[in-house]
Amino acid sequence: MRFRTVIGSVLASTLVAGAGLLATSTPAAARDTTTLIEGVTGLADTAAAGGRVFVSANDRIVIADGRGTITGVITGLANPTGLAVTPDGARLYAALTGSGEVAEIDTATRAVTRRIDLAGYPSPENLSLAGDRLWVGYGVKGSFDGGVLGLDLSVPAPAPVQVATRMYGAPMVAAGGDTVVAGEAGINPGSLRVYDVRTTPATLRGTVSGSQHGLSNLTDLTVTPDGATAISVFATSGFDAWDTTTLAKVRTYGTGAEYPGSPGAVALSADGAHVAGAFYGSMYSPYATVYDAATAQRTYQTNVTNNASLRTGSLSVLGDDLFALQEDRQRNRYYLWRVEGATLPASTLTLTAAAGATALEPFALTGRLAFADGSTPGAQPLEITRTLPDGTTALLPGVTTAADGTFRVTDTPPVGGAVTYGALWDGSPTFRWSKVTTTVEVTRHATTLTLTGPATTSAGRPIQLSGVLSTAGAVPTPAGSLVVWRDVTTRSGTTSTDLPPVRLAADGSFTFTDTPPTSGQYRYHVRFDGDATFASAHHSHDTSVRGAIVGTYSHR
Repeated sequence: MRFRTVIGSVLASTLVAGAGLLATSTPAAARDTTTLIEGVTGLADTAAAGGRVFVSANDRIVIADGRGTITGVITGLANPTGLAVTPDGARLYAALTGSGEVAEIDTATRAVTRRIDLAGYPSPENLSLAGDRLWVGYGVKGSFDGGVLGLDLSVPAPAPVQVATRMYGAPMVAAGGDTVVAGEAGINPGSLRVYDVRTTPATLRGTVSGSQHGLSNLTDLTVTPDGATAISVFATSGFDAWDTTTLAKVRTYGTGAEYPGSPGAVALSADGAHVAGAFYGSMYSPYATVYDAATAQRTYQTNVTNNASLRTGSLSVLGDDLFALQEDRQRNRYYLWRVEGATLPASTLTLTAAAGATALEPFALTGRLAFADGSTPGAQPLEITRTLPDGTTALLPGVTTAADGTFRVTDTPPVGGAVTYGALWDGSPTFRWSKVTTTVEVTRHATTLTLTGPATTSAGRPIQLSGVLSTAGAVPTPAGSLVVWRDVTTRSGTTSTDLPPVRLAADGSFTFTDTPPTSGQYRYHVRFDGDATFASAHHSHDTSVRGAIVGTYSHR
């Protein structure tokens, strides 16, 4: 757990060819993602800056790039927990609970450049970096030997300077400017201590009383870069902003019925304009939210793409993206969760299908890309996908919006049923990516059957019947066989008999022969059962069969 102020900014190939689809069905990368972190048995904290994300695990620090892809690992560390990173991402600090040290790491070389011994200050766990000063929350839970100390990183051998003592365990600590805020997890009600660190020893400005404000179960803490405002995460209260001079609550983010579940983590964007929060969720997957820091208005919300639990206090902001940790302890699987473009202004996409879509016939979909500020998008490339009822997904040829953001795409669905179309805009440096889906009920292509044969014949004589299975329009004729049977009606009633299936020729024509065994009224049936593309069809033909001719003679 960390607490800090500085946070860096397919169809089958024949169908593919026939429908004009791209060879690949892999969509673009603009997605909220979860990346499995292999080889670890637990996760603790994240820190992000300089285009990289750092994750402390049981015996290592895992490094990921800005897309959430794992790129390296730093080993030889004794149980790293809390992390802090310089704004440029050049130096990373890790609390080593196992060895009682703080490690300074050159992120370019991944080498430990110095180890700061904290002998006498057990179990350093939580870090916060403000300028050249690193603040450390240390202590063993339940021992009341915990506290906060400061380290001046500008000198070769920083000596610990005590700030707070006799705390329940390793307190959460957050620093900005000349302000340090400390809070104890595991104690209810929970309180916050606010210190002025311009003096040595530090001066306690006051305490935000948990009893007075109904605060319990502290899970995360951060402070604005100027130190003027602290934001706490209590399960009973949400994301509360406190004036660090008056100790008054100035606003609350993310409360009310529209925010189910428990708040678990908070982080600030590098410019301080956005407050990001993460919730455990309630009977469903965790979710993340973003708020305008000044107005507390929610600007974005999204759910994680799996059901693993949120790691308390593990949220970081990198550029416009959010990163947090997830744990699936039952399966021993651990993830880095990325929310792309979370702090950017919104974009929206619409997608509407024309009525009356039919398999193998082109139809149009129209839509529009719009920006939250009402500005004109201009020409923007979109990705269009099609998902068939069997789950097969294909990428359609690319579409570019008109200057006003409108677009039109034409597709020829290969099958009938519920076909889902999706449009994705990959985003820009100034607006968040967006996507939309719509489901179209596609009608199977119509088919017709004809069947002809003699009107009369005699029992025992073979007759030939023929016909054609056809489709309207310039579409291929269905392949396969027809079901054939006959109904024979006599004074005794009607009897049905199945005849051998009839194979269709390439042009849809067919022929079959039958020898009526007895007299009666015969009705021959042919049926095409249809498939995913073509609708079924049926036709019949009547033949009157007289009694058998028992002999013949010739007149000379």
